Amino acid sequence: MVHREEIERYSGTLVELASELGDLRYDALAMFLRALSEKLEQDAAADLDRGRIKLSSALQESAASVKSAACEIERAWSICVRYM
Repeated sequence: MVHREEIERYSGTLVELASELGDLRYDALAMFLRALSEKLEQDAAADLDRGRIKLSSALQESAASVKSAACEIERAWSICVRYM
């Protein structure tokens, strides 16, 4: 697998992508963050299988942090949903 510095099917910059993701409705943003967390968990498991213990641990911690962010965004959604 090749890890790229840009997203093949997205023509904007990563900064622009971050801005666009930040403009999503909070429930959709939480869904994205949960999907990203799951991807990081899969990568952590694959690296653990390859004996890359430190990398796997870092990815697992990252996945947990992203999942925590998803929970906080869901909390934000629950606060503002009645106004939408």
